[in-house]
Amino acid sequence: MIEMSREAFEDLVGEALDTIPAELAAQMRNVVVVVEDDAPERGLLGLYQGVPLTERGDWYGAVLPDHISIYRREILRICDSEEDVVEEVRITVIHEIAHHFGIDDRRLHDLGY
Repeated sequence: MIEMSREAFEDLVGEALDTIPAELAAQMRNVVVVVEDDAPERGLLGLYQGVPLTERGDWYGAVLPDHISIYRREILRICDSEEDVVEEVRITVIHEIAHHFGIDDRRLHDLGY
């Protein structure tokens, strides 16, 4: 397991978010991305909780923000180098944001995420 401070890890998450194309980032409404130290289960690197954009209808309003968690210790546990961490954070952030856009795991795995 590689060691990395929470602050450095949060910076990587921020950098990954900065790579999201502006036209997609503009569509991310009512969503928050947070770093959490521990995952609720081993092997879980990130988690999207909310209502994907593709499922929102006229009924959608006055709801809590969607929540994307990126799990620091799980990502660090599976990485062998800082370069691995950078890449895994990027992949995990994109994967969870894709869920916000309504893309399921099957399609994400087909795309390499």
